[in-house]
Amino acid sequence: QVQLVESGGGLVQAGGSLRLSCAASGTILRINNMGWYRQVPGKQRELVAQITRSDNTDYADSVKGRFTISRDNAKNTVFLQMNSLKPEDTAVYYCHALLRSTGRIELYDYWGQGTQVTVAS
Repeated sequence: QVQLVESGGGLVQAGGSLRLSCAASGTILRINNMGWYRQVPGKQRELVAQITRSDNTDYADSVKGRFTISRDNAKNTVFLQMNSLKPEDTAVYYCHALLRSTGRIELYDYWGQGTQVTVAS
């Protein structure tokens, strides 16, 4: 079994900062990509940022220059530092990991339960 547990969401004023964390645990052999997605009601889940095992990163245009993704491979953890937050960043943020668990050859997608981020204007 594999679990992704997020933390760090909450309510913040526009212009403020939050740091999200996501720890993966369980029968993990190797984690390839990790990332953050977000979703608002009535819209599709969208990629916010992702990071490869070798620390190559990719960001949505709307967060470039404001958000920074990082990871700690030793702890199977990914972080999202969010600065200069805007009301339009309000969403449920989901952690994602593409990984291989013990006893399996294929890579599978795993998701966290989501954490609410609300930015007040």
